[in-house]
Amino acid sequence: MAFDSLSEKLQSVFKNLRSKGKLTEDDVKLALKEVKMALLEADVNFKVVKNFVKTVGERAIGQEVLTSLTPGQMVIKIVNEELVKLMGDETTEIALKPSNEITIILMCGLQGAGKTTTTAKLAGKFKQKGRNPLLVACDVYRPAAIEQLQINGEKQGVPVFTMGSGHKPLNIAKAAIEHAEKNGLNVVILDTAGRLHIDEDMMNELIEIKENIQVNQSILVVDAMTGQDAVNVSEMFNEKIGIDGVILTKLDGDTRGGAALSIRAVTGKPILFVGMGEKLSDLEQFYPDRMASRILGMGDVLTLIEKAEANIDNEKAEALGRKIKKAEFDFNDFIDSLDQMKKMGGLTSILGMMPGMSLPKDVDVDDNAFKSVEAIIHSMTLEERSNPDLLNPSRKKRIANGAGVDISEVNRLVKQMEQMKKMMKQMPGMMKSRGKKGKFRMPFGF
Repeated sequence: MAFDSLSEKLQSVFKNLRSKGKLTEDDVKLALKEVKMALLEADVNFKVVKNFVKTVGERAIGQEVLTSLTPGQMVIKIVNEELVKLMGDETTEIALKPSNEITIILMCGLQGAGKTTTTAKLAGKFKQKGRNPLLVACDVYRPAAIEQLQINGEKQGVPVFTMGSGHKPLNIAKAAIEHAEKNGLNVVILDTAGRLHIDEDMMNELIEIKENIQVNQSILVVDAMTGQDAVNVSEMFNEKIGIDGVILTKLDGDTRGGAALSIRAVTGKPILFVGMGEKLSDLEQFYPDRMASRILGMGDVLTLIEKAEANIDNEKAEALGRKIKKAEFDFNDFIDSLDQMKKMGGLTSILGMMPGMSLPKDVDVDDNAFKSVEAIIHSMTLEERSNPDLLNPSRKKRIANGAGVDISEVNRLVKQMEQMKKMMKQMPGMMKSRGKKGKFRMPFGF
């Protein structure tokens, strides 16, 4: 996940600040020096870092902070507020015309940034909001791009307009708009060609489209993993053709995250969405305040709730809740829970959005590890899944052979299920236990 290294370093700085009862000016300066190094190592633009540290320093070395009862917390609050300002105070939506008019969106970017996939992801977002999008294949130089757009469009249930590779992108765009007008489609998304680097032909092609068609939004797709280069590309595209916003892809990868912290400050253009995975559903609205919270290890509970609402079956969740209360949880429920977790992006993604649950670098949560668990459960009969007590040694051996695992893994899973059931039986008693002043006290000190 992007920002893991930065987040870890910043949290270490803040832990030191919180451990001090009272802060001196030197304490704050030393902390800001470490913050500066952490940001530079995350590939944040040097000028952006310089201005950020200066602004935080001016606020943090004020009388209000140094004389505060919780000066360390006050400094963290200031850093959080300034991070939000850096990425844009407010969430920016893509401006769409009224539904009875056509909105034309130009998608551009370098080859390899994930532009074509992102274009299809975006169309899916508009469809969810009740719009009727049309994907337009204007990349006539890479035959695979047309096929890729068609495949992804079909998966999203969105029509794709193509004239093949024998026409000029401008003419394809014009014909697509006519097609949209005749067929009641109100968002036309032009997937233009990318290049390995910015060149004159590429820019002239985009300029020609913008000069002859009333483009409402020009959106640049950049690869977050290219770090500072993503910021440079954004700046050049904005200067040459003018962009309205940026979509950052591959923010779930092993990237330092500097692009997300620099683009707004350098180009003045907002980040609209971030790509958080390969699936067509893995495109998230960019919320500066939520991203700042993630970076500072405060989690992102709102996004977690939204993902849960979008992906979790309420009826199944309620039924599971009733089973947990009665300690009737079985392997069918276990496999359902794994499916729900997958839809929400996997365990690593979920933990990353929970306050205080950011994982250290040396701890690796491998979502693929659940594949053997699924294989074991799928190798059971329906009766065995519903009643784990039936699992005698011969049945376990058969299940292990069917799943292609050692019998010890089957034994481990069965034991875990037994432990979970015991814990569930104890939960009513735990819920009744109360701390001081009658408040419920969670186990493990939370």
